[in-house]
Amino acid sequence: MTTETREQRAVLDPHSHSAPERVRVRHVELDLTLDMARRELTGSAALTLERRERAAPLVLDVQGLRVEGVRGADGQARRHTLGDEDPVLGAPLAIELAPQDEVVRVDYRTTERSDALQWLAPEQTADGQAPFLFTQGQSIFTRSWIPLQDSPGVRVTYGARVRVVGGDDLTVVMSAEQLGRDADGAWRFRMTHPIPPYLIALACGRLAFRPISERCGIWAEPGVVERARAEFEDTESMVQAAEKLFGAYRWGRYDVLVLPPAFPFGGMENPCLTFATPTVLAGDKSLVNLVAHELAHSWSGNLVTNATWRDFWLNEGFTVYFEQRIMEAVYGVERARTEWRLAIDDLRRELTELEPWQQVLHIELGARHPDDGFSGVPYTKGAAFLKRIEELFGRARLDRCLTTWFDRHAFQSVTTETFLEFLQRELLAQDPAQARQLDLDLWLRAPGLPADAPSATSALLERVDRLVQAWPAARDVAALDTAGFSTQQWLHLLEGLAPALDARALAALDQRFDLTDSANCEIVGVWLRLAIAHGYQPADARLEDFLLGIGRRKYLEPLYKELVKTEAGRARAVALYARARPRYHALTRDTIDEIVGKPGGG
Repeated sequence: MTTETREQRAVLDPHSHSAPERVRVRHVELDLTLDMARRELTGSAALTLERRERAAPLVLDVQGLRVEGVRGADGQARRHTLGDEDPVLGAPLAIELAPQDEVVRVDYRTTERSDALQWLAPEQTADGQAPFLFTQGQSIFTRSWIPLQDSPGVRVTYGARVRVVGGDDLTVVMSAEQLGRDADGAWRFRMTHPIPPYLIALACGRLAFRPISERCGIWAEPGVVERARAEFEDTESMVQAAEKLFGAYRWGRYDVLVLPPAFPFGGMENPCLTFATPTVLAGDKSLVNLVAHELAHSWSGNLVTNATWRDFWLNEGFTVYFEQRIMEAVYGVERARTEWRLAIDDLRRELTELEPWQQVLHIELGARHPDDGFSGVPYTKGAAFLKRIEELFGRARLDRCLTTWFDRHAFQSVTTETFLEFLQRELLAQDPAQARQLDLDLWLRAPGLPADAPSATSALLERVDRLVQAWPAARDVAALDTAGFSTQQWLHLLEGLAPALDARALAALDQRFDLTDSANCEIVGVWLRLAIAHGYQPADARLEDFLLGIGRRKYLEPLYKELVKTEAGRARAVALYARARPRYHALTRDTIDEIVGKPGGG
């Protein structure tokens, strides 16, 4: 394991109250009780410290927690002060340390303001049999269920002992090695690699497991697990392809947990255990690039992490590039090209709606919440930057460079400046003529997509383009030859036809292709947006069910944005959101609150 450099130790995170340059948390030992009926987590976090300034206090991040006491290793109380709460950062918890303190224990309980926790009633799950809990820590929400230094630059190892009240038939899983249950029935876990706090994750529910290989498997509700295993049966092949590209997988197991549909993201790259939305279970493996993406994070994001949220593109841009390479290796060049073309098209559309500051790769967040910078920019523009480097220097040279990057910075949190210094030394300086063609300032610090962004071509989508070009003249649904269309082709078709559609055309498309009742959430998401835009009322019932039943922010945000464009649509959005909001994760609520407003004007 590579030790931190002086530069990396000095990085200060504006989204954390903590002062790790003075006293740093190195290990977190959790002893927790989950009360599923009361929707409350209680227990303690024992924090092992590195005290660089012996007289300095330990400063932690907390939000939505009730701190009940702090004790040293001797069992005696330690004086502690909870500062004023910032609406973005939460509050600092300052703990006065005794001279001998190397470990302190914080006793606490969560509250209804612990936004990382999503408690689900049985009817919100796939099987409808039991309650469910999952956590979502990225970006700065771990502080709402664990008192710690909640910065991606402060990596920790962790252990956990978790008991469940009111759920003897429930299973607990975490982003760590599973150690089984102890004599008291508590679940035990251990993570020996230092990880950023946002990757500490927990779920509890009625779960079943199905193996894929010796190191890969699927966790899901019993009614979902077989379908999920079939969808993700290529996971081991993906891991092997990833290892051939950029080195050994270092986390032991790679399992996937399929969560209930309230999960706000497509996936979350929690070590050892990717959290995934059930909306990717299309039945034809057309959306399994999500698994390739979360797996790629095992190198870019988990192994080497952005030190601050301004450097988020180091996680996501690298991961999208790596995802594309995995998909190419497992499913072929044309599949990868098709998905890249769609990603670039989506980014170009999104850039027309983003403010200039949001279009910058090395983003300046200032006092904003890190999630305010969430868009396709760190993902797709970041990957396009690496693809541009590949164009200039060749794939083989870039692969060697990235392998070296992951090896030298393994289990570290790094900045953009660190990467640029590495890139200059390991690649650009070796070929000055090619390096002069790469405008780093334009890519990293300017808005928009540079003119030299790599083009994307796809034979599969060119077939769709011909249908789109012929549509305005004929407007003949019967002439749309969609035989054998993949999900990606359907998405491209709908987006391509969108400018020339009206309610009558939507009715004809729906009659032939039954799009309103499609089981594919990617297709339904686009279709419902078009239905709203053109007043296609036969889709209204499906829209209501979709908004009430799905929590994935990617789908919900464009639908609510489309609804509020008209007075009647806004009234409908307000009414629907009032019903749906309690079902959404805090991340989704924060996004939709900005679009619709909080119910009741709060």
